[in-house]
Amino acid sequence: MTTVRDLALVRAGDKGNTSNIVVVANSDTAYDRLEAGLTADRIQERFAHLGAEGVTRYEVPSTSALNFVIDGVLAGGVTTSLRLDSHGKSLSSLVAGMELPDA
Repeated sequence: MTTVRDLALVRAGDKGNTSNIVVVANSDTAYDRLEAGLTADRIQERFAHLGAEGVTRYEVPSTSALNFVIDGVLAGGVTTSLRLDSHGKSLSSLVAGMELPDA
């Protein structure tokens, strides 16, 4: 089984109660597979247990990247969250470990 980690680097950032997760493919072929297999709906399902309110996916083919903006996932954000990782930096690991459908 192929995971996102096998095909890309994944980084996370935050702004308020919103997490921004960027998946940068390591090749054009990897980008095509990630674009097909990483939908906004799949990311929403992956973060539902953390209260994700919505996911918007932006494709950036010129940099072989997908950018996911996940609303409501940081338990209020840095100044109000009681989570150990209030910035949500570790959320990128939830995406990196996702299995992709067979090509």
